[in-house]
Amino acid sequence: MKINRIDHVSINVNDLSEAKAFFLDLGLEVQAEWELDGKQLDRIVGLNDVKTACVGLGMPGGQAWIELVKFYTPSDEKGIQRPFANTLGIRHICFAVEDIEAIVAKLKTKGTEIFSEIQQYEESYKLCYVRGPEGIILELAEKIR
Repeated sequence: MKINRIDHVSINVNDLSEAKAFFLDLGLEVQAEWELDGKQLDRIVGLNDVKTACVGLGMPGGQAWIELVKFYTPSDEKGIQRPFANTLGIRHICFAVEDIEAIVAKLKTKGTEIFSEIQQYEESYKLCYVRGPEGIILELAEKIR
């Protein structure tokens, strides 16, 4: 028995169009779009009367992707949560990037929340945390060469 790779990370969103646009603007590409519903999906996710729309986004030639999911039914009664970097559970997605300064500047012009200015970690990385739509936390990491 072995794990071969991470296939995807799923992010539930309320505004699928806004989240899709955010990730497209970062440079990801749409790999697939689909809608799902029915009894089999209900059994898979352990909910009743499920109806979803999904967008799979990835890097050209990349293996793993981000799956944005909009649950039309049932809806989440709690609404959008805005976790902090230390909130328990799965908390952020890290992207290896080139030219972190340009990416952060671009995100700032679009009003994206930046947790801090770009920080250098030892002699290995420049790092910055940002908050995307609906509270999604991303870490941007540029390897120092």
